[in-house]
Amino acid sequence: MNAMTLVMAAVIGLAATAACNRSETPAKTSSDVSATREEAAEDVAETRRDASQAVAEAKKDAAETAAQATFDVAVARIDGEYKVAIEKCEALTGDARQLCKDKAEADLEDAKARAKATLAGQM
Repeated sequence: MNAMTLVMAAVIGLAATAACNRSETPAKTSSDVSATREEAAEDVAETRRDASQAVAEAKKDAAETAAQATFDVAVARIDGEYKVAIEKCEALTGDARQLCKDKAEADLEDAKARAKATLAGQM
């Protein structure tokens, strides 16, 4: 029984080896080439879609970063203008000084509100 199993295994092994050495028919090769080309084209299309999406996301991120940087610069300028205005108010006395400071603070809040609105419109 064991001898029969060994003979069968040997025959199957030889048949499998012989099949591996045969070349494909031209029709099979053509079919395989066509299928591989189609798969490659699908891979390229998918990669292009992914790349397009990545570029779009990068552009969006860059635009948001630029808008935030512009806002930060505007706020720094606004704060600087406010500090200068307050220093100028120090030259005044009494009610004039307080009115000057109140106006500087109102101008500060108005300018910051405009900067925030501009930022919101850019994002």
